[in-house]
Amino acid sequence: MILEGIVTTQNEDGGVNISPMGPIVDETMTHLVLRPYRTSTTYQNLKRNGAGILHITDDVELIARAAVGRLEESPPMLELDSEHGHVLADACRWYAFRVRKLHDRNERTTIQCDVVEQGWLRDFFGFNRAKHAVLEAAILATRISLLPAEHVRAEMKRLSVMVEKTAGPQERRAFDFLSQYLEETLSPSGE
Repeated sequence: MILEGIVTTQNEDGGVNISPMGPIVDETMTHLVLRPYRTSTTYQNLKRNGAGILHITDDVELIARAAVGRLEESPPMLELDSEHGHVLADACRWYAFRVRKLHDRNERTTIQCDVVEQGWLRDFFGFNRAKHAVLEAAILATRISLLPAEHVRAEMKRLSVMVEKTAGPQERRAFDFLSQYLEETLSPSGE
């Protein structure tokens, strides 16, 4: 199954890379498979360091901003260790992992990982249709160059109904942010 979350890895300069990602996981959460593109910072960091942390979070605003590379500031973090780096302080739970196998012959790589440590920070808030709508909108934003503009706009209109009906302040901010980002990116300059 694919489980959406946020992966943190250590950059070459010691900074933290924050990237939403949906690894393939098993029910035991002992192994995971990441599929980043070779051009991504996550791939480069994992190839160099061989370690990272998968975070399970319900913070859709963080997911939305990280998906399009527009984090205004780094979220609060807790240092785990020198190999894995930092844990997002507001995550629900986290899984530190080591790379077991890295196949990078194709543009989209396959990285098999073993979970070596895990932790719980707080309860998951719960299911909310607006949170799911923001997650889907964030995925659309990462695929904007692959999809026709009319498809993206139609999907955003469909997702907006869930946000209007069920969102709290965080989901509204995140969806509004992504809507604005997508319109700016989809509109020809000068319009």
